[in-house]
Amino acid sequence: MVRTVVFASVVAWSMAGLAAAQEPQNGDRLSGGNGTLYLGAYPQQITVVDEATEQVVDTIHVSIGVPRQLTLSEDLSRFYMIDATYEKFEAIDVATHESLFTFTLSEGNRRARLRSYRVHPDGRHVALVVDTAVKLIDRFEIEPRKFLLYDLEQDEVARELAWPTTNERGASRMLFSPDGEFLYYFDNDIVVLETDNYTEVDRWAISESIEDGLGRLTLSFTQDLINEEPGFFSGIFRVHDDLQDRDLMGIARIDLPGREVDFYTIGPSRTMSFALAPGRKMAYGIASEIGNYEFWTFDLAGRKIVSRRPFSGRPRMDLHVSTNGQVLYISQAGNTIDLYDADTQDYLRTITFDGDQTTGMIVVP
Repeated sequence: MVRTVVFASVVAWSMAGLAAAQEPQNGDRLSGGNGTLYLGAYPQQITVVDEATEQVVDTIHVSIGVPRQLTLSEDLSRFYMIDATYEKFEAIDVATHESLFTFTLSEGNRRARLRSYRVHPDGRHVALVVDTAVKLIDRFEIEPRKFLLYDLEQDEVARELAWPTTNERGASRMLFSPDGEFLYYFDNDIVVLETDNYTEVDRWAISESIEDGLGRLTLSFTQDLINEEPGFFSGIFRVHDDLQDRDLMGIARIDLPGREVDFYTIGPSRTMSFALAPGRKMAYGIASEIGNYEFWTFDLAGRKIVSRRPFSGRPRMDLHVSTNGQVLYISQAGNTIDLYDADTQDYLRTITFDGDQTTGMIVVP
């Protein structure tokens, strides 16, 4: 295994973009592009929004209930989701809107909750993390957490998998390689499993200190990889500086097939979301604390923070970048999407839906 690590010194904070939040501006209408927005929504549907007109153009019925953890297949042909009870899984054809597969592992007095999942590129197998509780007359019995492989075509559990690490996490973070030959399991280390027998073939020891005086990397993770290059993953990381006794954060780009990690620090650690822009030269984040919300703009090519700007946020925020990279979308916690200029972070306008609370969004070129 070859791992290349590039470590840059802390970049000076750029405050040129720091300004007080402004009221909505009138003028020329800035469009996000010609893509499509798909939003999971109550009561049990996917709302389809034309990005250019910002109008609802279709709705897709979800048979299992309110969609959660909504994702798209690698070829953008299928939706995958779990319902609000975390007991049911469904796959829907994007073009025809037809339900392709549904399944549940709950039966009788056994309630099996699907805590996390990742679908193999072949569209047939799903890696699942499952918690099961059995309701008895006087108590609930909690079964050991399981790591399973489900066969959608056979509609059955294909096998129980061995846990890749000693941390049996409910919110397990997993990615398949583009060719489907490997499953990458993100924990304190990154464990690589081959997908014939799901045995370990490699391990990146990111739990070890990077160098003297620094702790291990802690990586964030997102399900949205629309703007990412296949086989790569970019996101926020955190590391403890033992010499200065402080926590730092930065940007990491992981080349999964090449077994390389490139990262650099950008300043003190903050609670931060991360959304990659089309072209992968820019990214945006939201630093979120109660009553204190800031847009952050990252120049990935220049390895620096371009700007920080306070704005009026929400209790929960899901950040996405438009298909042309010019507009930022903030959804969640309601039936609206707020639009902001990606360059200036000026508030543009709000898209309001007819009473349907949103549960997640995917922006597709």
